Amino acid sequence: MAVCARLCGVGPARGCRRRGAAREQRRGGAAGDSEPDTDTDPEEAGGGGGSAEDEEAAERIEGGRPLSHPGEAGPAGRAPLSILELPPELLVQIFGSLPGTDLPSLARVCTTFRRILRTDTIWRRRCREEYGVCENLRKLEITGVSCRDVYAKRINPRVKSGRFMKILPDYEHMEYRDVYTCLLHRYRHILGLWQPDIGPYGGLLNVVVDGLFIIGWMYLPPHDPHVDDPMRFKPLFRIHLMERKAATVECMYGHKGPHNGHIQVVKKDEFSTKCNQTDHHRMSGGRQEEFRTWLREEWGRTLEDIFHEHMQELILMKFIYTSQYDNCLTYRRIYLPPSSPDDLIKPGLFKGTYGSHGLEIVMLSFHGKKAKGTKITGDPNIPAGQQTVEIDLAHPLQLPDIESLRDFSELSRIVLEVQEQVRREEQEQEHRQEEENPSQPAAKPLGGEGAEGEDNAAGAEGSTQDKAPASQPFVLPMGVISRNEDYPRTCRICYYGTGLIAGHGFTSPERTPGVFVLFDDDRFGFIWLELKSFSLYSRIKVAFQNAEAPSREAFDEMLKNIQSLAT
Repeated sequence: MAVCARLCGVGPARGCRRRGAAREQRRGGAAGDSEPDTDTDPEEAGGGGGSAEDEEAAERIEGGRPLSHPGEAGPAGRAPLSILELPPELLVQIFGSLPGTDLPSLARVCTTFRRILRTDTIWRRRCREEYGVCENLRKLEITGVSCRDVYAKRINPRVKSGRFMKILPDYEHMEYRDVYTCLLHRYRHILGLWQPDIGPYGGLLNVVVDGLFIIGWMYLPPHDPHVDDPMRFKPLFRIHLMERKAATVECMYGHKGPHNGHIQVVKKDEFSTKCNQTDHHRMSGGRQEEFRTWLREEWGRTLEDIFHEHMQELILMKFIYTSQYDNCLTYRRIYLPPSSPDDLIKPGLFKGTYGSHGLEIVMLSFHGKKAKGTKITGDPNIPAGQQTVEIDLAHPLQLPDIESLRDFSELSRIVLEVQEQVRREEQEQEHRQEEENPSQPAAKPLGGEGAEGEDNAAGAEGSTQDKAPASQPFVLPMGVISRNEDYPRTCRICYYGTGLIAGHGFTSPERTPGVFVLFDDDRFGFIWLELKSFSLYSRIKVAFQNAEAPSREAFDEMLKNIQSLAT
């Protein structure tokens, strides 16, 4: 603060220039007086030669009038000694390039800085560069608030026009400084990807700055079994500024338009939402009409179109369970997996088929010689947060010819041989660890930990990819059930893996052998030998913002947390 005060020539240090001018006068009158003046008398700081000139310069800057050329600043033709002598428009450019979090401290330096920081151009630039806000507050009646604010009318014509009606607050007297300080900066901690706590079902919430709103979009997989279709989305809540300088939280759930809500940051990487008007969630036709509407939105069909009785039970169970969370929800932050040049494909989020449970969202991440698929959305058998598949990248599979591949017993024989080989290798590794450290119990290595495992995986993967052709024919064996028959007929490479299966309520979970099939950069599959079923996964091609993990350790910790909560 003292440095800033000296730069702008305010406060107790303001007398420095006046003392300098006085010393020059003394040097001209008495050459023998060469001792520097080091007094810091407050009275001298408030008066003396040059004060009228300084005050006049400050007034010109505060008033927004340009200063004279530095060569014309005084009779001595001195160079500018203070940042206050710069033109106001230049100060606006300088302040606008600083982080928005530093501007309040800058405003405390002096009155001039505080007045310049009232310029809305500075805050508009910070809103654009830090949060991507490009809307013009004065032209909202032309540009609109959000490109997706009327999404319901465009996607679902059956929805009544008043469901998500556009509400344009009165922005005529609002400033970008209010948008930044009261909305964007205040709620910056909830931007990013989140997983709602809805029992075994989970979910994927993306909180973004959308126009002059902060909106929480719930992303839903496409209707079963169209795994290659784009993701669906619907808003759960939004935050914006009204006429007053306070953010308004509105719940978007239900069928009667936005209504009053509340957001509370529980702790780091966790927040909760609450609806204060749950009557907006109800429909005039009662629960039966609500169920039919939910079924059309969730599955894209009616209950009469679903002939499988077990599937009807699962759908009804999900509706009853999720309806309990329509007034209050807790969200926990999730990160996108970090990538490495050695990864088999780019990690990320995928949507996959899970039999009668429909499509679910899975996060694929790489951990040395292992690749893991973690459920972001789940079902009563394998809940969200559990590791649904694990791929052993150190054990590739050489598939037989296309005719032999149609025989399920032949594929099963190959996989079981690799399973036995993996079991022997794990036992040998445990024996070696016991011999090296007899006092310590042997610990089963986790996938990806250890430099040795990463080196082995990289070597095995590299040698396999060198020998394997660019693509090879692929067909599902006879008797293997697939929800989507339109799967690719060529693949790049296959690996041994295990899949997690369990009874209803996650009872008796066990890992069973399977085959990981890589089709291309955006699609892969998994054959569950125990269930004789096939799951097809397709990449979610959405550019999620504020979702990168700060470090590899933070991502691993996030995976452990969501798995422990699911357990």
